[in-house]
Amino acid sequence: MLDSSLTADVPLGPFEGTPVTVHSTRGKNAKLHATTTCTQLRSRDITTTQVPLNADTIGRMCSRCAQSGAWARPDTGLGIFLRALGGIGLLYQLQSYTAPDPDDRWEQDEVQAAADLLRTEAVEPAAASEEDEEPDEEDWEARDEAKRLRDTVLSTWRGAATSLHLAQAAVTLFPWLAQWAEPKLGVKQQYLEVLRAQAALFVDSEGLMAAAAAAAMEEPELPSDDVAFSAIGTGKEVGTQLKALWREWQDKAGRGWEGPSARTYLAYGPTHGIRPNRKGYAATRAAVDELVASWENLARDGAASAEPVTLGWVTVRLPEVKEDTAPPWRERGFLRDLDDWTTGVLITYLADADWSGRTLTLRVPRLIADRLLSRSHRLDCQAHQDRPTPTTPAPSANPIRPGIFDDTPVRGRQPLTADHLRLLRSMRASAADELYIVFSTDGGTEVLPLPVLEKRLTRGWQCFLLAGATDLPADVIEPWAREVGPRPEDRDCLWPQYPRSAHDPLFGEDLGLAQGATRAAWLAYEHQDAERNLRLLAMARGVRDLRTLDGGYDDHGRSRTLPHPVWLGLLAHAEDLDLEPFEAPDADRWRSGGGIPLGVLADVQVYTTNADPRIQGKGHSPFCPHSRERGVVAGDDLLTIADLLDNDDYDWCSKCQGYAIRRLTDTQLSYYRAAHRLHDIAQSLDPGRGGHDRLDTETITRQLRELADWRPAGEDHWYTSGARRWRRIVHELQAKAEAAGRDTP
Repeated sequence: MLDSSLTADVPLGPFEGTPVTVHSTRGKNAKLHATTTCTQLRSRDITTTQVPLNADTIGRMCSRCAQSGAWARPDTGLGIFLRALGGIGLLYQLQSYTAPDPDDRWEQDEVQAAADLLRTEAVEPAAASEEDEEPDEEDWEARDEAKRLRDTVLSTWRGAATSLHLAQAAVTLFPWLAQWAEPKLGVKQQYLEVLRAQAALFVDSEGLMAAAAAAAMEEPELPSDDVAFSAIGTGKEVGTQLKALWREWQDKAGRGWEGPSARTYLAYGPTHGIRPNRKGYAATRAAVDELVASWENLARDGAASAEPVTLGWVTVRLPEVKEDTAPPWRERGFLRDLDDWTTGVLITYLADADWSGRTLTLRVPRLIADRLLSRSHRLDCQAHQDRPTPTTPAPSANPIRPGIFDDTPVRGRQPLTADHLRLLRSMRASAADELYIVFSTDGGTEVLPLPVLEKRLTRGWQCFLLAGATDLPADVIEPWAREVGPRPEDRDCLWPQYPRSAHDPLFGEDLGLAQGATRAAWLAYEHQDAERNLRLLAMARGVRDLRTLDGGYDDHGRSRTLPHPVWLGLLAHAEDLDLEPFEAPDADRWRSGGGIPLGVLADVQVYTTNADPRIQGKGHSPFCPHSRERGVVAGDDLLTIADLLDNDDYDWCSKCQGYAIRRLTDTQLSYYRAAHRLHDIAQSLDPGRGGHDRLDTETITRQLRELADWRPAGEDHWYTSGARRWRRIVHELQAKAEAAGRDTP
């Protein structure tokens, strides 16, 4: 296991002297620890203090914390720098692939012998001469061993190239490391060239040419009417089988550099499923073998007739190293996804390499150059008349330094760039669904997700980062988390459903902010994610339009947006909303609107996938299975509750009611409850509904007095047209209550 501990000789650049919090036992020379939970801190008498990060501090770090200690929050500039060094970062990469591994060491003569053996055509054991008592299996065992060595050498070359790329890329991000890392990078480059030369022994350059010729071949005329193929079936069936055989042969022949013996199995395809004792089977097999052999000969002839002496310059830009989400035994990204032919070309014809910039310069024959350029959809290739000037890793123009993130006062912040955010994402995979508070001169203070920030910055937008979700003060978040409380053990009883009276104090709670916080915390995927969801919810609540939180989709087609529980904390289901009190009165005896003004509810936001009845398709809630329960995205429609009441031609989904609403503030929820209470009283006083003989007019009168005094929370007065209409309705109901009281015996 390589040691990636931070050492005193590592230049700290602009982070030299940054205060870090350390924990130690008492004593002048006691070891320093990043956390009090370090297993090497074996004392109850612990001192916590702040010291400058410098060579003396690094020299006193305990070995465990020097390798993986969290000396700064991961979202700060110092945290990103230290994470880029530790783990499998720069310090690890500088030590790896510098010399042969003692456990997997191989000698040069072993590589040469294995390559020579694999260049000879293999003979099937069954094809051994009849006088041999046993087939020569030793040859096949030797070939299998040679193939394993070939695969090991190629894999090691790819790993060494990837390691050099990662190391050089890290150095370019932090320019103050360049001089210190240069000798170590030189050792890695020398060993990488040794591996390339060994890997080149296994690559057949003639096979590369033949593969390029095979890939360029046009489909030949297929002998579908030849009676030799009659065992396959009718002429149409023969044509289908031979066409499939041609496509498979061309695909396989163009992928590597192996000879025809590596593709003999393809001849079994057209006769698959046919009994060997069937009449004509042997003739068909022989005809298929002859057909495949003719294609092989055409490819060889095409390669031989090409001009291998005429060489051209081609630069190839490799894909980025992908996030390692695959199993550890599956290589992905950079050189990992290239087929054998492309890998062989890079190994054989490499002239210059800028591994940091992922750009390789090749000197290749014309036939291979043409194929590289025709495969530009897979690799970014470009032809050149003369040899391109070798490029060297250029230091970043916007390196990470104090003031980029929240590690300095706001007044000292530096402009944020797309490079900074890409580095932040590479250091922490969960950053994709984080929210950040940013300030710009054109947009003021905004809350934006990381992908949206990246898109804007790429277009030249300038902003300063104020804080991320993890930066919100614990003194604010922790009391809120305690108020929400822990999730009940019985998940089936998280939200018991039962009808509530309009006069119940908890009526409408499913629409309020408090219930939103509860859902965001209790529905977290892991228990430790509850506080993180509350932090995201706190930031998102201040966003004016939730559609701006859409981060698009990642390379795997997954939506980059807020976690689902956070969306449930922001939005309420449409089925929990009852707008009957605000609808216009009609002739329906049992469901007639109350005509109550919407008041503070008029501007409550409504989100749906489709609000336009002229566009085909129903409108769905962001939580509807038909919309993949993906939350709000940029293409959704935004309405208000006032819009819902003004139009009745919306085409809503019957399962989700078509939309979700922004959760009601305390003032809005208070008004919603008051309106339902008022509507309930109006219905009880309606003589057409009956029940006057059971009225408790004294209670109704008291309730109306309370409703007459309703006003938004924190305001002494309520002067709007809706307020006047509200009071008029209350006064009319008070008069009805008095009349009903006089009529009641």
